[in-house]
Amino acid sequence: MSNVKPPSRWSGAAPSKWPGERLGFPDEGRGSVGRPGRRIFALLIDWAACFVVYAAFFFQNPWASTIIFMVEQIVLIAFTGGGFGHLILGLRVVKVDGTYAGWWRPIIRTALLVLTIPALIWDSDQRGLHDVFAGTVLVRR
Repeated sequence: MSNVKPPSRWSGAAPSKWPGERLGFPDEGRGSVGRPGRRIFALLIDWAACFVVYAAFFFQNPWASTIIFMVEQIVLIAFTGGGFGHLILGLRVVKVDGTYAGWWRPIIRTALLVLTIPALIWDSDQRGLHDVFAGTVLVRR
């Protein structure tokens, strides 16, 4: 009988040896949890791309940059598995079982990401609350 538990949407607070261990993801390489430096840089790429569109077409609207970012995240994660930054840096958003995130998970994930605070609170698998509540994880391609 195996002691390995199936992946859980709510990974709990117990420490793990590496990010993603409790979820069944490898320590390194393809399929491992994306590390903070790569994740933050991907976010900066996404914000920069959205700012270019904002500056070119919507500069006077104070909410336009946030809406552009949300649309970019939701559409690209749902259809390609990640935003511009994720794709450029070899990351993708998947469900905790490693499969396609679907269309509603990116909506929840992005709404919480825009609130900022959920993205700053991480569990031992290096998933922000936005990923925990959406049942997703950011992994390397």
